[in-house]
Amino acid sequence: MAEHLPPGLLEACVVVGASSEKLNEVYECAQQGCGLADILLDPEVLHVHVPPFVSKDHAGNPQGYRALSRAVQKRRSFIKKKKERPAAPPSDPGAGGEAEGREEGGGGLTEDVSVPKDIDLMALPQLCFPGGLQVTNEQREERFHFLVFTDVFGNQTHGIVAQCSRPFQKGTSFHQNGQLPSAKPEKLFTSYAVCVISKHRYYTALRDCLSCLLLQLRTCRMSDFEERVKEFAAKLALVPIPPPGQLHVMFSLRPLTIVLPSREDKEHPVVDLDLHLPLLCFRSTQLLQIIGSILTEQRLVFFSSDWSRLTLMAECFILYIHPLSWQHPYVPVLSRQMLDFVMAPTAFLMGCHLSHYDEVASETDDLILINIDNGTVSSSCSEIVDVPAVPLAAKQCFIQRRESLQLHYDLQTCHQASSPDLNELRAQRRQWQHSLNGEVQRLTLELIVNIFRDVSGHLNFEHRVFNSQEFLKTREPADQPFYKKVLETHIFHSFLKDRLNRKMDAFTRMELSTRSETQRMQAMIDNPRRPTMREIQARKNSTGSEPPRLNRRLGMSLPNLGEERSIAYFRQTSLSIPETVERGSIHTHTDQKIPSKPIKLFKLPDFPPPLVYHYVQNYYSELILLLGKAIFCVPPENSTLLARLLYLRGFINTLCSRYLDALSDFQNLYTTDVEIFPSQLVRCLVDSLQKDEHSLANRRPELKRLICRVKKDQEEVADQPDDNVTKFELPRSHMPREEFVKRVQESGIVRDVATIHRLFNALLLDQQKQVDPEVFRVFYTFWKEAESQAQDVNLPAAVIEHLDNNESVYKLSSSVKTSSGVGKIAMTQKRLFLLTEGRPGFLEITKFRDIEEVKISSAPILLLRVPSLKIRSSQRREVFETNLKAECDLWNLMVKEMWAGRRMADDHKDPQYMQQALTNVLLMDAVAGCLSSQKAIEAASKLAYFDKVKHEVPMMVPKTTLETLKHKIYPSSELAAPQTVHVMLYTPGHLSYSEADRHGNPKLWCALSGGRVVVFDAASWSMQQNCIQVGLSQLNCMLGLDQDQVWIGSQDSVIYIIDTRSMSCNKQLTEHRHEVTAFTLDDSTDKTSQTQIYSCSVDGTVILWDASTLKVKTQFQVSCERLTSIQLYNGTLWCCSSNGIMELGRNGTPQRKMSLPDNLRVILPTFSSFILFPEKDQLWTSSCDSGELFLWHSKDLTKPFKRMQMQDCAGVNCMIKVKNQIWVGCQDGGCKDRDHSQSRDQAQNTVRGKIYVLDTEKHTVEKELLAHTDHVQSLCSAEDRYVLSGSGHLDGKIAIWKVE
Repeated sequence: MAEHLPPGLLEACVVVGASSEKLNEVYECAQQGCGLADILLDPEVLHVHVPPFVSKDHAGNPQGYRALSRAVQKRRSFIKKKKERPAAPPSDPGAGGEAEGREEGGGGLTEDVSVPKDIDLMALPQLCFPGGLQVTNEQREERFHFLVFTDVFGNQTHGIVAQCSRPFQKGTSFHQNGQLPSAKPEKLFTSYAVCVISKHRYYTALRDCLSCLLLQLRTCRMSDFEERVKEFAAKLALVPIPPPGQLHVMFSLRPLTIVLPSREDKEHPVVDLDLHLPLLCFRSTQLLQIIGSILTEQRLVFFSSDWSRLTLMAECFILYIHPLSWQHPYVPVLSRQMLDFVMAPTAFLMGCHLSHYDEVASETDDLILINIDNGTVSSSCSEIVDVPAVPLAAKQCFIQRRESLQLHYDLQTCHQASSPDLNELRAQRRQWQHSLNGEVQRLTLELIVNIFRDVSGHLNFEHRVFNSQEFLKTREPADQPFYKKVLETHIFHSFLKDRLNRKMDAFTRMELSTRSETQRMQAMIDNPRRPTMREIQARKNSTGSEPPRLNRRLGMSLPNLGEERSIAYFRQTSLSIPETVERGSIHTHTDQKIPSKPIKLFKLPDFPPPLVYHYVQNYYSELILLLGKAIFCVPPENSTLLARLLYLRGFINTLCSRYLDALSDFQNLYTTDVEIFPSQLVRCLVDSLQKDEHSLANRRPELKRLICRVKKDQEEVADQPDDNVTKFELPRSHMPREEFVKRVQESGIVRDVATIHRLFNALLLDQQKQVDPEVFRVFYTFWKEAESQAQDVNLPAAVIEHLDNNESVYKLSSSVKTSSGVGKIAMTQKRLFLLTEGRPGFLEITKFRDIEEVKISSAPILLLRVPSLKIRSSQRREVFETNLKAECDLWNLMVKEMWAGRRMADDHKDPQYMQQALTNVLLMDAVAGCLSSQKAIEAASKLAYFDKVKHEVPMMVPKTTLETLKHKIYPSSELAAPQTVHVMLYTPGHLSYSEADRHGNPKLWCALSGGRVVVFDAASWSMQQNCIQVGLSQLNCMLGLDQDQVWIGSQDSVIYIIDTRSMSCNKQLTEHRHEVTAFTLDDSTDKTSQTQIYSCSVDGTVILWDASTLKVKTQFQVSCERLTSIQLYNGTLWCCSSNGIMELGRNGTPQRKMSLPDNLRVILPTFSSFILFPEKDQLWTSSCDSGELFLWHSKDLTKPFKRMQMQDCAGVNCMIKVKNQIWVGCQDGGCKDRDHSQSRDQAQNTVRGKIYVLDTEKHTVEKELLAHTDHVQSLCSAEDRYVLSGSGHLDGKIAIWKVE
């Protein structure tokens, strides 16, 4: 059990000093006139105190105390020998507590001290006295310094060292003549060090603890020295470590009150030091030099005349780069005997005393020397630090943000009255420091995010590939040396692993929260958007570059379809998007004062005599009692605090061998905060249960469920995240279609599988079934060259004025003769225009939506007839004609594809069609450029998808559909293939958040396959969260609760609860045994009562939950086949199952049941959904196997009074009530047969999912909407103003319809 317990506050307490023999020798030498300054002693380990300090053996307690005894095999012995000699008298201060010394020949008594296996006691004495141990003739002040020990696996242990000076003198001696000395012996002073070793970075707290100990040691006798230190260590061993979150632990160690801060989250280290110290010592330029040196993995050495500064400064910089982590040798304090460590050839971070500066600088080259005392950074081989500078934009943002920090406590508190209470003064300072630490962490995290924000855009998650070369090409030339070094480091490689594993850490959260609206829109596009003309012009102006020039070829410029996003808000609120300042990809919030989360303190009871087993047990019992009282007083809505208190109580119960109580506490974490659930400890607890404990656990339903879940998890082989990261390389062998898809996705050219299949066919030569690697290499090179040229294109300012802000030129012809003069034809995502020669001018040819005809003709030039392209536009009287010569066929294909894509995008209100058309055009251009002229056009034509669709299967959108449809969005934009939209939930905007909080906007929650939840900002239709993972199974139902939570029912029988503020799933309800199918709110609750929710599962289980406490209030079983949905009205619970609809009381008492009449069983074999109209006494039912709706009188359920047949409908998948209408989502007659046999391209040519809008008064079909190319899977209402429909995996889109 012990090895699974989280490490406590204390690992060991070690006393280091000089042995009494050595001190006697020094005294003799001093009496003979030797100078004390020339004498250096070798420090030794005198005492080692490690937990456990008490056990059942000490008290003879018959009750087992299993958890306190830590595993002996985890520790190794530290064996010391005591020289056989008379014990020193108590008054002899040189006795050193136990008068222990090193082995000096002969036999001796041995002491076997068990110490943690990762603590090196051989090196510890040198580190406790890094400058050496001296004897002085005057007492020195007490001093502290800090240590970090790192084992071969990278695990760190931290040491806090207190040095105190003690007098010593040799005992009474006789001269050779036997006479007593005439004068008192001279008093000398030596130093002892007390080192507290911990697994946690509690530098401030443990320094305060040692300060309290030193206060006691000043007045104690040397004979009591060891016992005082042992009692001190035993008290620290009783202190539990607070779990991640906002609960801090406080305890008294007279005369001070000590506070142990918790980690911010489970991925974040403890911060218990003053993070602003480097900002006081270094200017911004030097700070960025040091951070840049760490990120590029240089060999760094810190110097200071104060040993304590070395570790504190190094630890601050390690925290500055979080969540990146330093993975090389890390020794922030080097003693004088360890100076040769700086000769190591690898990267490292070390610290030395300032007196060794010249020695280290002269002996070793290529070191970054950091002088803390004077705030300088230099190199050992030159005066100039040869480290690439941090990217300029990130640097400027950092400097601007740093200037706003208030770093001086006295300046900020000079207006406050002085408090006579020491602990109150310390609490004020602690609160100020906590707030400042938060601001410093946000400052440095923003720097890291600004440096690495664009990395994710060059990752392929499916194949775990990072395209480093393309990432470097997108960096500014001046920043590329920095990135070239960083990309080769272990730090960055580990960072890539976390990104590819989609780790939701501090970096990810800030990167998502600081995205601009443009970046949110860009994230919804398959390929990265190229810079607009205005962006390029601004960049040129800011860098003072050469005059504008035009490239002959322009590469990819994917659309920024801002004009397509102009859909009305569902709800007008007073909330606005926070103001940001954009500098390229750099974002800095204008409002710097981000409120900190409220901190709660839990005070431990006063320490008992820590070396008596009985008192220690009473202490734990009192602690459990106090935790129980605190839990009782926590309001139900504060589940975060409740979870931390439950965790602490579970941990203490484990220490006391109260295993069932501990399991009960940990089980409650599922309903409060599953993020801190100690899985490994719980598994160990379950395995440690005795037979009688197992029997008792099986009688408690919640423990029985927990044990079953633990055993199930043990049986299942956990999928370990793949840590492999590869760099993109061009293929070297022929590629079949599957391998070709993988390579193209890895390259970042395009992600959509259907598009890649068309590209595969285009690049096939001689009817081969494989693509030649040389063909792919030429294609890839051509694509990337064109893409690179698009970054540098510039147009005259007079021309740019005619373009929209978001337009980009991505294709430019050679100079040609046209019917409007000589010039170059330019293509944007919206239009064609002529860039006239001579004095560059702008002449619009046409917008794509205005084109009426495109055809190839021929124009006479001298005696020849040259191919020409004719374009007829509805906005121009004359036909535009251009002599494109050899480019004519390619431009004909491209313009027709853009025209067809524009038409489809307009007709279907779906901007993705235009995005896909642009991708097709760019691929055409690249294919035509990489193949020979004879085959180029034929191959490029295979990519003209929309033009073929327009001619082969004309898709005329009915007028009713066109008038009702508002917009379409694509939730699978970051996936390789579309996913089924299983269920949706709209949550309205609200005014309870601050003006600068985007969380107040309305949201659309979409559940895709595999437990993936995507969230859209319903005000702008930008993607707010691209993936919230809730299990791995299909999600069946959603419910929004109090605008703070979203409940999700899954096929894995778990109810997942998402916090809408943090966008994280940290609560789970596991009471259901089968898949959860529906929720309904209890409509009887008023404003003063607690909200209650009903949930049901397919096995007929119905549970009533208290939404605030997440406790089960009522649970009952409904006798039915496959319970699919429930509704509550007027105190009656209506349940729909496959074999009937039942009316139940609140407690599950059956009242009525409606079964199908025999004559209808063939037509309507099962029920799938129902809608209750109580005000009209109507009940509407449907089946997924029938295209008919049946209307029943709610007071007479014997037979339906109305049947409504929907034309071309094979089954009803979903129904919702909107005002006085019923919206029905259906599938067509051949849907089921074609689901697995039809490709996505084939599906897009046919309408297979329809929506029927029915009038509930006339019982007629008002509208028939052609919604999707796959069946309609889900429907959702947005405040009865809009209806949203989600489709199956062949379409994967969401349509937004207006309600009349």
